[in-house]
Amino acid sequence: MSNHFYALIMAGGVGSRLWPLSRQKSPKQVLPLVGDRSMFQGAVDRLQPLLLPEDVYVVVGEEQVELLKAEGTGIPDRNFVIEPAGRGTAPAIALSAITLRKHDPEAIMAVLTADHFIGDAEGFRDVLQAAREIAVQGQLVTLGITPSSPSTGYGYIERGHHLTNANGYAAYQVVAFREKPDLVTAKHFAVSGRHSWNSGMFVWKVSRFLKELSRTMPEFYQQLMEIEAALGTPAFDRVLHEVWQTVKSQTVDFGVMEKAHDVAVIPAEFGWNDIGSWATLLEILDNDAQGNVIRRAEHLGVDTSNTLVFGHDRLVATIGLHDMIVIDTGDAILVCPKDRAQDVKQVVDQLKQTGKQQYL
Repeated sequence: MSNHFYALIMAGGVGSRLWPLSRQKSPKQVLPLVGDRSMFQGAVDRLQPLLLPEDVYVVVGEEQVELLKAEGTGIPDRNFVIEPAGRGTAPAIALSAITLRKHDPEAIMAVLTADHFIGDAEGFRDVLQAAREIAVQGQLVTLGITPSSPSTGYGYIERGHHLTNANGYAAYQVVAFREKPDLVTAKHFAVSGRHSWNSGMFVWKVSRFLKELSRTMPEFYQQLMEIEAALGTPAFDRVLHEVWQTVKSQTVDFGVMEKAHDVAVIPAEFGWNDIGSWATLLEILDNDAQGNVIRRAEHLGVDTSNTLVFGHDRLVATIGLHDMIVIDTGDAILVCPKDRAQDVKQVVDQLKQTGKQQYL
């Protein structure tokens, strides 16, 4: 039994809440939002030395695969799993799982994403190692994040009895996955001691995940088996595209995990943040004495505090701005209050409706 460890990085999507910097031709995965390296490069970097680049798989759409291959991460071209169209996380992970099973039937896979910020990379690798040890025993392991605030932006995982310890971490039985709560519920979850944020990261045996998929999503599983039968044959591309057109969109949480047997959660803290909007960058990037975060801009601030300025190498002057977001990309400028950062998607939707493709 090899039980070799692999990672799958989900790197699809455009990140419309990070408009106007994140676009179809420069999605957030290839942007250096946090440091000098892109989000995708950072996701690969922090796995080493636990996983080498040849043990890392990437699932991505056809329109972005060349962008990611050009990132110089050392991941072999054959490890890029190309999804013909976005169908949610369940089909994306499943397509990657059959690809990995063909390479190594005994594989254990960690499902990760390209758009998370992780402050403590060593701690993160330690948690992955713990999850791997538990996954070997047949559990589907999910990584929970110990809540630092009553966030309404994340789903939660409720845990039950203690199952086992591995690599210094405790694993618990999962009682339930909870949808993004309202503030009253979130406050209850944050202090209960039984709830973790759902990070959307998982570790499991590929064979175990596919077996669970056959039970929880039987119709999709039949479609997946058609695709798997064509793997490695000249007909693969044709079969994949034909079958994929009929695949329904589904998340792995709703499609598999909420109905799955033997699910474990490891609550942990490793400086995790889901970079879902500009407001997140205000929380995680270094700020000045006024709480302002300035990137790639010369900033002149009069009575300005707790404001993010992401510039285009020119002077940005602000007066009387507090808790604001200012993004300048040269051809577009976004200005909004920090607490409306989630609504940037509405701008993108309107640009689509009005046919302003040059800004998408």
